[in-house]
Amino acid sequence: MRIVKQSVALATALAATPLVAQAQVGTGLGRAPTLTNERYNEDWIYLADPVSRTGHWTEPFKYIALDDNRSTYLVTGMEARSRYEGYANVNWGSAPNDAYIWHRFMPYADLHMGAVRFFAQPIVSSISGVDRPTRPVDTTGTDMLQAFGELRMDVTERMSLSLSMGRKLVSLGAGRFIDTRYGVNIPQAFEGADATLTSQFRQVTALYYHPVDNGPGDFDDRSSRQKAVWGVYATQWLDAKRAIGIDAFYLGLRDNAAVYDQGTGKEIVHTFGSRVFGDKGSWHWNIEGALQGGHFAGHPRTGWGIGGEVGYRFLNVPTTPDFSFLSEVISGDDNPRDQRLGTFNPLFPRGKYFGALSPIGPRNLIRARPGVTVVPYTDVAVSLTGAAYWRQSVADGVYGVAGNVVRSGRDSTARFIGTQIELTVAWQATPELNVTASVSAFEAGTFIRETGPAQTIRMLGIMANYRF
Repeated sequence: MRIVKQSVALATALAATPLVAQAQVGTGLGRAPTLTNERYNEDWIYLADPVSRTGHWTEPFKYIALDDNRSTYLVTGMEARSRYEGYANVNWGSAPNDAYIWHRFMPYADLHMGAVRFFAQPIVSSISGVDRPTRPVDTTGTDMLQAFGELRMDVTERMSLSLSMGRKLVSLGAGRFIDTRYGVNIPQAFEGADATLTSQFRQVTALYYHPVDNGPGDFDDRSSRQKAVWGVYATQWLDAKRAIGIDAFYLGLRDNAAVYDQGTGKEIVHTFGSRVFGDKGSWHWNIEGALQGGHFAGHPRTGWGIGGEVGYRFLNVPTTPDFSFLSEVISGDDNPRDQRLGTFNPLFPRGKYFGALSPIGPRNLIRARPGVTVVPYTDVAVSLTGAAYWRQSVADGVYGVAGNVVRSGRDSTARFIGTQIELTVAWQATPELNVTASVSAFEAGTFIRETGPAQTIRMLGIMANYRF
C-alpha cells in the first residue's frame, strides 16, 4: 500500500477528505503518519465480512465480534510516538535554547452495541531532556484523552443522526478554528456535546464544548472554566467521493481572560465563515474566509481573515511533484489606544500551524508561502516550503499560536516580520511506522530587529510514530 503517495497531498487537500476509512488513509507530511488523528472516525465494520480481510496482522484488533449476529463488536488500536525537537535562538534569541524529547502512548477501545457506542482513549505522556518548566503541551502524565458515548439513529432512509457527549478530539474543516493540536505532545480535547446530521452529500454539526485544560499530574485534566465554544458547522459535498465541497459555519467563543497587545479582558467572539475546497487529482484548492464580531473588555470587537492554497500535482512526471502556493491576510488592531479591538481570534487552531517551526500564529498577519512536495522513492516524500511574513496592522503586535503576545507592536512601525524555510522528509517504513525529520530556520525581519533580539531561529525535529 503506497501510503506516502497518498500523503503527498498537502493539508488543504486532506481537509476535503471524509474522516472515514475502510483502510488506512493518508495524512499530510505535517500530520504523518497514517489513519485519522481522532481515531473514532475510522470505520472498520467491513472487516465483519471475512472475504474483505487481507490477512494483515492488525485486522484481528480492528474488528472483534462480541455476539453471534456481529452487531456488537470492539475496535482497538494504539499510538506510540517519540518526537525530538531542538531549538537554537528561541524567540529570536529572547529565550534560552531548548531541546527535549516528547513521548506519548495512546491506546484506544471503541465498543459498538447496535446504535450505541462508547469510545475511550487514555494518554500516557512525558518529556525528557528538558531543563525548563514544563508546559501544558509538553506532558499531562497519565490521563483520559477521550471518553464519550454516542447514539446513532436513522432519520430517513438516506440521513442519519448522531448524538455524542463526553470528552473528545475535534477537527472542523481545515483545522483553522477548531483542531486536535495533534503536532505537539498533548492534543487539545474538548468536553461537551454535539449533534450531527449526515446524508450522502451533506453534513451539519451543532456543538457546545469547553476545552480541556491539561494539568502536569495524573488524572488532573479538567474542563475549562475560562473558555467555551459553540456553533454550527455545515458541509455540502459536490461529488460522491466528498473530495469537492463548500463549508459554512458559525462559531462562538467566550474567553474570560483573553490577552491582546491592547490589554486583557473578557471576550465574546462571533465568527461567521465559509470554505471552498477540492481535489481533482492534479488540481487541489482550499480557500477560506471569516468575519468576526462581538465584545472585548465591554467594548465592540471586530476581525476578519481570508486565505487560500492552490496546488497542482504532475501525476505523470517522475517523483510526482506537487507545487502549491498559499497566501493569507489576517486582521490586526488598528489602534491600541482606542476601545475597539480589531485583532482576529483563530479560536483553537492547529498546534503546528505554519509547520514544524511555528514561532508566530494566525493573528495580525500577512503570509505568502510557496512549496513543493516530491516522492523520490516509494513510501518516501520530501517537502520544501518557504514563507514570508508581515504584520497586517503596524499598530498591533505579533502573537504565538496559543494567542500569547510574542512581540508588542508599540515600539516599531515596521511591517516585515521575517522569512522562513523548512525541509521535511517523511518515510512510511511500514503501514504502521512513520519516521519524519525536518529542519527549519526563521530569519528576523525589520520588525523583529527593532523590537528586541533578532537572531535566526533554527530547529531540528525528528519523529517516530507507530500507529494501528
